[in-house]
Amino acid sequence: MSAPVARILLILAVCLPLRALASDRSTARSVSFEELAKAAEQARSENKDDQAIKLYSRALMAKPQWPEGLWYVSTLLYEKDRYADARDRLRHFVSLQPNAGPGWALLGMSEFQTREYPRALDHLQRAMALGMNDRKDMVQSVFYFVAVLLTRFERYDDSLNFLFKMIAGGQDKLPLIEPLGLAALRMPLLPSEVPADRRRLVRMAGEASFASQTPEHTHADKLFKDLETAYPNEPGVHFLYGVFLMDFRPEDGVRELKRELEISPSHVPARVRLAAAYVQDQRLDDALTLARDAVKLDPNYGASHMILGEVQVARGEYVGGIAELETARDRQPLIPRIHWDLLRAYTAAGRPEDAKREKGEIEKLSRAGAENGSPDQEKQVE
Repeated sequence: MSAPVARILLILAVCLPLRALASDRSTARSVSFEELAKAAEQARSENKDDQAIKLYSRALMAKPQWPEGLWYVSTLLYEKDRYADARDRLRHFVSLQPNAGPGWALLGMSEFQTREYPRALDHLQRAMALGMNDRKDMVQSVFYFVAVLLTRFERYDDSLNFLFKMIAGGQDKLPLIEPLGLAALRMPLLPSEVPADRRRLVRMAGEASFASQTPEHTHADKLFKDLETAYPNEPGVHFLYGVFLMDFRPEDGVRELKRELEISPSHVPARVRLAAAYVQDQRLDDALTLARDAVKLDPNYGASHMILGEVQVARGEYVGGIAELETARDRQPLIPRIHWDLLRAYTAAGRPEDAKREKGEIEKLSRAGAENGSPDQEKQVE
């Protein structure tokens, strides 16, 4: 091959790719945003997820503030288990659509998967407050994630309220068993974090707790007995059985709660529940001792202040009782029972304006629960 021919071939080899690249760029520039958006929508409708993600991403490069594109690409990324990518897109989406409950929901679920648990809980609760447009599957998922996160952050009673609401709503039993067991036993773990040697305990507690929320109470009684037999000295087991029995055989329930305090002397919910039983039996001195101990052991636990306030009001000590109930309300403002306690206490103490305010709060909580399907906050484990 002659030198001139070789030189020409070299020039062609270099120039042809450059021309092809220039042609590709020209073609990319000529494709409009509308065409990309239409192609992305078609790919998504045909379940060509990878292609749709690429097309949505290209369209978003041309129009970054496109809410629909951000939403659809986020859902596709989440379904592909690309949670960090979905999270980043969703943060942009909710900045553009701050009142979009489904956006906050999917963002919270993505953050759960990337183990950003405090942010996840905050954003999931924001989704609940905003509403999720009757997306039943999404609502159930949000309730589940909120429940397991509340348990991990040691808000066991709130977690149980969510889980009981899910049971009442007919959600499948299987995925709820371990979350129920963890919340009931007051173990601050996610289901994925349960040690292998504790899984049987957790599942037995979950099965019994699930059964306690169904009409078949006899079956629940057997499950709690089996749990007690298998783990007679395990903290929390006698408390669970005792709380269940208080509705059917109060004397046996009191015995189980006392047994719990023998095993777990610092078990605050057992003290609270036992004090409540003593109030019903007019054993106010015994109830007062238990309630004061509960407050000392855990001054941040709203139920401790609630029961102490109830005992003091029952004894006619309105000033101290109202102060304790107000502390409970400040810690747990969404619990109707506390507002009812305050309404009665204010009325008995001759404070009609304060009583009227509490009545308004009760009505507000009732409306909110009816509108967004929130768990019945009055149903407390203690």
